[in-house]
Amino acid sequence: MQSSQLFLLSIALNLLRVGVAEERFCSAPSIFKAEEDSQSLYWKVTKPTLSPPHLQDLPGFTRSVYKRDHALITPESHVFSPLPDWTNTLGAYLISPAVGAHFVMYLAKMQEKSRSGIPPHDVERLIFVVHGTVTLSNVSDVSHKLIVDSYAYLPPNLEHSVMCDTSATLVVFERRYAFLEDHITEQIVSSTDKQPLLQTPGEVFELRKLLPASMPYDFNIHVMDFQPGEFLNVKEVHYNQHGLLLLEGQGIYRLGDNWYPVQAGDAIWMAPFVPQWYAALGKTRSRYLLYKDVNRNPL
Repeated sequence: MQSSQLFLLSIALNLLRVGVAEERFCSAPSIFKAEEDSQSLYWKVTKPTLSPPHLQDLPGFTRSVYKRDHALITPESHVFSPLPDWTNTLGAYLISPAVGAHFVMYLAKMQEKSRSGIPPHDVERLIFVVHGTVTLSNVSDVSHKLIVDSYAYLPPNLEHSVMCDTSATLVVFERRYAFLEDHITEQIVSSTDKQPLLQTPGEVFELRKLLPASMPYDFNIHVMDFQPGEFLNVKEVHYNQHGLLLLEGQGIYRLGDNWYPVQAGDAIWMAPFVPQWYAALGKTRSRYLLYKDVNRNPL
């Protein structure tokens, strides 16, 4: 009698295993499977306790890299401190002359009742809003409300202020203007969606330029959109410097002989003549801001 009961119990257990296996395709994981996984010797190999989005919680971990001809600055490495001459604003310098750049790129986190400072003499500025709303005013008391995806170019030595009543985050580009005789820049206030798509022969990405391509302007900011799977056709090597902030998406960036997984929030500095290439990954578009010096003889 006892052997018959053991035989029936064995059949029942086998049927239960088959049923669980069949249901796995269309139902939530079984508690039996969860218990089995938790007791497996190497279960952390396939179910790590630190998934990729949370690796920044690992003490000492960072994806940031600094080399002679490029730098990758990722969000876990940002160091914010009060911005000089700004009120109630914290800044994180992502690119500066300290790395070999001739421009600066920084994040400005404006708080309640905050106000910008004035750039140094002969320094031009471009601000781009990534969070919140700010008000731009100039010496003529003309005001502009800037929301996310809006931007403003401020010529050198133009008195102006950026004010915020609640909170906002700006990307700020500044450089010492390279003057040309009989050429003068003007204040520009606009937004990305107001800029036309430009032709990109041989390439598949979408390109917009935030500033005019005319001679007075010694730099430009490109907005580049890649759909998943799209990539740069040209493996670029040129004399221009770049400062990049990835606004959306994720992908792979080649810098020199290095290949970096990148995602929204990452910043990159590219020195002259460093080989560079990008491919978009994931399920959504990639969009990044790209600083580029233009319209000046490299001598």
